[in-house]
Amino acid sequence: MASVLPQTRPQLAVSAAIFRDDKILLVRRARSPSKGVYSLPGGRVEFGETLHAALHREVAEETSLKIEIVELAGWREVVPTAEGGGHYVIMSFAAHWRAGDVVLNEELDDHQWLAPDALGELRITPGLQDIIQSARRVLGL
Repeated sequence: MASVLPQTRPQLAVSAAIFRDDKILLVRRARSPSKGVYSLPGGRVEFGETLHAALHREVAEETSLKIEIVELAGWREVVPTAEGGGHYVIMSFAAHWRAGDVVLNEELDDHQWLAPDALGELRITPGLQDIIQSARRVLGL
């Protein structure tokens, strides 16, 4: 069993603003530190992996979907707080759904395809609305 070492530098991650029929896919995290919060599917970039390869892999692992990556929609930085957490730089890409039905892995416990302006009272990650709006501009929606 590998031991968990303290994070000593920022980690690079990717996420996908996936649109299908003018709706965006949001997924809910099943684990801390963001348990119960909706966000975009994605995760860490592995050493030697391109951003696009990492995004295709993460989306497939988390949702079983095939996507077409269009362009970078923006980025966010997550830094540790008093409650903990890691330091991540997240590159968020605008993407189109291409194939598959959502099948969530153990990291997620819910998903919703929603109109981008209909997120309502969902608990979402900071900056998510800005990334969604930027992705819409990139995709011409």
